[in-house]
Amino acid sequence: MNNYDIIIIGGGPAGFTAGIYAARGGAKVAVFTGIQPGGQAALTHKIENFSGVKDAEGYLLVNTMMEQAISFGAEVLYSAIEEVDFSGEKKRLVSDDGETYYAKAVIIATGAKNKLLELENEKDLIGNGISFCATCDGGFFKNKAVAVNGGGDTALTEALYLSNICSEVYLIHRRKGFRAAQILIDRVRSNPKIKLVLDSVVTSLQGKPLESIGITNKENGEKKDIYVSALFVAIGYLPNTEIFKSKINLNERDYITTNSKMETSQEGVFAAGDVRDTPMRQVITACADGAIAANSALEYLMS
Repeated sequence: MNNYDIIIIGGGPAGFTAGIYAARGGAKVAVFTGIQPGGQAALTHKIENFSGVKDAEGYLLVNTMMEQAISFGAEVLYSAIEEVDFSGEKKRLVSDDGETYYAKAVIIATGAKNKLLELENEKDLIGNGISFCATCDGGFFKNKAVAVNGGGDTALTEALYLSNICSEVYLIHRRKGFRAAQILIDRVRSNPKIKLVLDSVVTSLQGKPLESIGITNKENGEKKDIYVSALFVAIGYLPNTEIFKSKINLNERDYITTNSKMETSQEGVFAAGDVRDTPMRQVITACADGAIAANSALEYLMS
């Protein structure tokens, strides 16, 4: 029988940090990462605001966290958890390969997934001009015109990265101002290869593979087409909480609600990182969440 003290669902910064602290604390720990460990952080070209690490590449940083967790005895499993039952003293989890696992405590660190534009043919174009990761796909569009949709840190970081590869980058945002770190805004505004298309929304996608995008100005209703080979979508995230609905309390946006100890509404179940209802979603705060969740889970095991 697959019995553990603590099972951690999710293999991003929150999950692996929880794995480090839980395994180092003497617990028998399994971290379920799914087929591709790393979470959103692994898709980030450069992380420059993680204390003590200068200009870290996202994938390498998370991989180091994974190696640390393993070094303390955590078991990393590349299956995804598809079903949970938190009702008993032992929590039951079923993976996508049909295996059943049991744990005394569970830490949910499943993160969040990219929001879609909800345009008619968007899903058909994913991999055919629509992307959510400049680091992953930017190289396919070397010396070509591309667009980025969004106005936060992620969108601006993507645009800056693409400006080193592509001939020009259209940065489309539905507001007149950005909601991003000032240093990123300054870099974008001073970059001659980045063209700002503000107070505008993407309304249509043409061609397969993508050839152009339709843009509508929100203020005056003006419509125009921008000819690009790719559109990188960075308009926010949705929590990966589908399997936890009716199992623990979620807020109105389906994020998991916790207290300061990362305890959820269900005894013995904790949450950490971007999946949690929190005012800030950064690698460093996810790591802090993971450490707190692991410590709380260890305390729960001893109670």
